[in-house]
Amino acid sequence: MGIVKISDLMHENLRVAGNALSRSINAQAEHWMRIGMLSEMYPDLDHRDICQMLVRAELAGGFDIAAAVAPPPTSKPRAAAKARH
Repeated sequence: MGIVKISDLMHENLRVAGNALSRSINAQAEHWMRIGMLSEMYPDLDHRDICQMLVRAELAGGFDIAAAVAPPPTSKPRAAAKARH
C-alpha cells in the first residue's frame, strides 16, 4: 500500500461522498479511481456500463487490471472451421 497526496478540497469531497454512500474515505477514493481508470480504458462505456462491468467482475472473483487490458483470446477451432469453408 502506498500514500497518495491529495488536496484538502479533494479529501473533503471524498469525506462527503463517502459518508453519503456509506464508504470510508479510502473506499470512496478507490471507487473513484477504479471508475476513472475504466473510463480511460473504455471511453465508449458510460457510468452504468462501467458499474455493471465491476459487478460482473466481482461475481467472477474480483477485478483484475491485467485481465481487463489483455486482448481477448483467439478462438482456434473457429478459425480452423472458417478455413474449411
